[in-house]
Amino acid sequence: MLRLSKLTDYATVILSFMARDNSHVHAAMEIASATGIALPTVSKILKLLVNANVLTSTRGAKGGYALARAPEIITIAQVISVLEGPIALTECSISQQGCEQASGCEISGSWSLINQTIYNALESLTLADLIKPLRSRDSAWTQEVLIPVASLYR
Repeated sequence: MLRLSKLTDYATVILSFMARDNSHVHAAMEIASATGIALPTVSKILKLLVNANVLTSTRGAKGGYALARAPEIITIAQVISVLEGPIALTECSISQQGCEQASGCEISGSWSLINQTIYNALESLTLADLIKPLRSRDSAWTQEVLIPVASLYR
């Protein structure tokens, strides 16, 4: 099963909140209150996102955090990579060195293709996509996401 950590999940919630009002500088306490995520967790995630240049921070009485770029430019792949490290389904997706079976493996190329396809899909989705309203609650589960085939082989 492929599953992201709670920190990554919380980061997408925080970034989505911030993207809805991109012109505003947000205090950590405001973000914690609006999202229902504990302040220490919010602070930890904000620090990671600032260090990765996804967010900017300003000190002082009117300070806080803001998106470093427009929501249309910040990709879900970038957010996941900040919190989880490189996007890789298997060890050989990162490096052939990390796998004990590398010398006799005949499918590592296939895993690389699968990994690259998932990465490209995540790279094609942005914060702006996350905050778009769904058409209706009933259609939320049947809505198709179209990913151009050409983008899968970049």
